[in-house]
Amino acid sequence: MLAPSIKKNDSKAKLFIYSVSVIVFVAVAVLSRVKLEVQLPFNVHVFALINAVINSAVAFLLVAGLVLVKQGNYIFHKRIMMLAIILSVFFLLSYIAHHLLGGETLYGDINHDGLVSEEEKLAVAGSRTLYRIILFTHIPLAGIILPFILFTAYRALTGEYAAHKKLTRITWPIWFYVAITGVLVYWMINPYYS
Repeated sequence: MLAPSIKKNDSKAKLFIYSVSVIVFVAVAVLSRVKLEVQLPFNVHVFALINAVINSAVAFLLVAGLVLVKQGNYIFHKRIMMLAIILSVFFLLSYIAHHLLGGETLYGDINHDGLVSEEEKLAVAGSRTLYRIILFTHIPLAGIILPFILFTAYRALTGEYAAHKKLTRITWPIWFYVAITGVLVYWMINPYYS
C-alpha cells in the first residue's frame, strides 16, 4: 500500500466534499434550465461529443484502475483514478457549456421543431422508451455520485484503505454505469441535435 498523500482531517474533508457536491448539484440544476442565445462560429453540440468522449475515457480508466489495483500496482492505480477525476471535472464544464449554449433537445424530434408529435413518437417507437429508461437512471445516479467519488478518493489519499475499499464497492459500479450510460445517451440523442 501507498503512504498517505494528505493528512486526515474528516471535519474539513466533509465540509469540502459536501460544499462542492451541493454547489455542483445546484449549478447543474439551475444552469441546465438556462439557454444563452449566442451565435458561435461552431456547432455547440460539439460539447455533447466532447462529453461522450470524456465519458468513454472515464469508463476505460475505471476499468484500468480496477485491473491495476487487483494486480497490486497501487501507484499507477492512483494516477489513473486521479486522471478519471480530472476528466470528470472537464466533463462537468463541457456539460454546463452544452446546456447553456445548446438548450434542450427532445428525443424523437425528427424535424427539429422543439416538439415531438404523435407521428414522431410512432416513428421512434420503443427506442424512446429505452432512451427514457437509460436517461432516468443516468440522471439521478450522476447527481449523487460526486460525494461518493470524493469520499472514496479522500479515504485513499489519507491511507484509510479498508474504508476506501468499502466505499469503492458502492462508488465504482455507479460511476462506471454513469459513464457508460452517458455515452449511450449521447449516441441515442445525437440524431436529434439541430
